[in-house]
Amino acid sequence: MEVMEQILPYVDAMNIDLKGFREDYYRKLGGDLDTVKSFIVRAAADCHVELTTLIVPGENDWLDEIEEEAAWIATVDREIPLHVTRFFPRYHMTDREATDIKRVYELADAAGRYLPYVYVGNC
Repeated sequence: MEVMEQILPYVDAMNIDLKGFREDYYRKLGGDLDTVKSFIVRAAADCHVELTTLIVPGENDWLDEIEEEAAWIATVDREIPLHVTRFFPRYHMTDREATDIKRVYELADAAGRYLPYVYVGNC
């Protein structure tokens, strides 16, 4: 966090990837959900933040998860835009199909019950 404290005064906006809202998924990806959440809270205190969640079939495509994610984002700042984007199989993740377009819209609609600015991408 020390480097962030030095950099944030010079940053006006950032888009942060919020991969999902389950710790086991973050561990699978080599990260830590609590660390990302702490960074989001800290960044939102000093600059414009937008979040992006790539919806990967079978990993983070459940309604209850996106609802929990959106509800948490609203506690940080209800005005934070959330981009819900469609996954396409590429590079190291070719073991599943692209995210169903209808599912992306369903998840975006669910998040929209908590946040006023939810956008769909890659559809």
